[in-house]
Amino acid sequence: MRKVGANMQTKEPVSAGAQMNGADMLIESLRRENVDVIFGYPGGAVLPIYDKLYGSGMFHVLARHEQGGIHAAEGYARISGKPGVVIATSGPGATNIVTGLADAMIDSLPLVVFTGQVASSVIGSDAFQEADVLGITMPITKHSYQVRNISDMPRIIKEAFHIATTGRPGPVLIDIPKDMAQGDGTFNYEGEIDLPGYQPTYFPNQLQVKKLTDAVAAAKKPVILAGAGVLLSKGSEELKNYAERQNIPVINTLLGLGCFPADHPLHLGMAGMHGTYTANMAIYESDLLISIGARFDDRVTGNLKHFAPNAKIAHIDIDPAEIGKNVPTKIPIVGDAKEVLKQLLLQEGEVGDYTKWHEKLAAWKQEYPLWYQNSADVLKPQKVVELLHKYTNGDAVVTTDVGQHQMWVAQYYTFNNPDRWVTSGGLGTMGFGLPSAIGAQLANKDKTVVAVVGDGGFQMTLQELGVIRELNLPVKVVVLNNQSLGMVRQWQEIFYEERYSHSLIPNQPNLMKLAEAYDIKGLQASTEEEAHAALKEAMETDGPVLLNFFVAPKENVYPMVAPGKGLHEMVGVKP
Repeated sequence: MRKVGANMQTKEPVSAGAQMNGADMLIESLRRENVDVIFGYPGGAVLPIYDKLYGSGMFHVLARHEQGGIHAAEGYARISGKPGVVIATSGPGATNIVTGLADAMIDSLPLVVFTGQVASSVIGSDAFQEADVLGITMPITKHSYQVRNISDMPRIIKEAFHIATTGRPGPVLIDIPKDMAQGDGTFNYEGEIDLPGYQPTYFPNQLQVKKLTDAVAAAKKPVILAGAGVLLSKGSEELKNYAERQNIPVINTLLGLGCFPADHPLHLGMAGMHGTYTANMAIYESDLLISIGARFDDRVTGNLKHFAPNAKIAHIDIDPAEIGKNVPTKIPIVGDAKEVLKQLLLQEGEVGDYTKWHEKLAAWKQEYPLWYQNSADVLKPQKVVELLHKYTNGDAVVTTDVGQHQMWVAQYYTFNNPDRWVTSGGLGTMGFGLPSAIGAQLANKDKTVVAVVGDGGFQMTLQELGVIRELNLPVKVVVLNNQSLGMVRQWQEIFYEERYSHSLIPNQPNLMKLAEAYDIKGLQASTEEEAHAALKEAMETDGPVLLNFFVAPKENVYPMVAPGKGLHEMVGVKP
């Protein structure tokens, strides 16, 4: 595997006030931000920038499609904690990254994205490969810039990195007209950032923290709902300490998996549409719900009329706009999840008597575990995920697309550690899993990285196998192949009287020949015994492997909260 940063050249910093062109300013600014990897795709409007990249020593990943590039940057950002940097050209290059921007925005991933633009003199003339990138992306970025003065370039880039990585992380876009990259200006990167209207709150109001402490002491049935904000703030240890001290059970959102050990006695599982019965019923019956770094997505709450009807709700979030947006909140606490947890740990922390509550939760866990019916005749996807856990010791970084395979991984992989889980949560993006695995592997070269994808999503970005081969990344790609758009098929079966309108894909490509075409080892299985052998061989292989598992085509994800139903109205909680 090529090493990120291996070719980085040591260079004397450019002096403030130096004259240089815009493209040189961009490269120098990236050096100042310690950027060690760039994901991108060249084109006419960014050729001045790519010309400066040539020989710069910066590690550039040539995606095979701009969408693959930005999803790789998302995976890199999620695992490294550093902003993912993307370059795309104007027009179609820029519009091809729109999905990734929306995905990063809703899942709070820090990106700094540079798009080329036609020359300033022809903006608005429908010039070749012109698109109104600011207009298109303004609602799906944390902030957007267009460079109109070359000397503003360093300030804009510095602000972009600051905005992307502070407060609630998110994507920032910088649109650069070609003449701004080619022309000369004055370079100055030393100035202070001055953004009076942007002052994220990291430390909580102490009165609100005390209110929550008092509420915990008075509660009989408290639960913690922990989301991705805990992971982004690196607050997993504080969460574990607080939950253990207060003896409060913990539920995860989909994006929060791994922020609390899944095998911990206080863990109740994942909440929401395909969450565990215990987690959903605990929310429904709780009298105090403490949400930490979660935003009450509709997939988590189900029908809001029935969501936690008896609970006093405390909401901890660094983004004040999220508090009270979807669910009325009695105790709002604005702040960084880790900092708030640290403040809660400093309180006296009287522990309530939750004995009966824990007895009830334990009974639910015992009576309603996750289930599936294994078969000797057909390979079950849940079994593949369990075997994957076995052969990776439960410690791989796992990425997914969206759909049935995503839910099975969330249910059966058992994430016990933070920063092992990369998925498209809010936007639910097919094609996310494979490219995000590239970024995740570059962010942590020592970890086993596995992309679990469905056969539908895999075919949306499979061209990124070329990147895996080129960089010799040891990513293991696991295709749960049910020859359909599985979750669409499941909904059509349940809600549309088995009218499978364009969700079945019986005409599949030969994935073993595809692997051969990309010079990657290919393995496939259709029985449990073959799955054991394939996964064992894959994990013993140094390089990349494409694994094709033919799984039960009509297997459904259960339990399930149907659209419009409350969390207490789950179906499929027992065989």
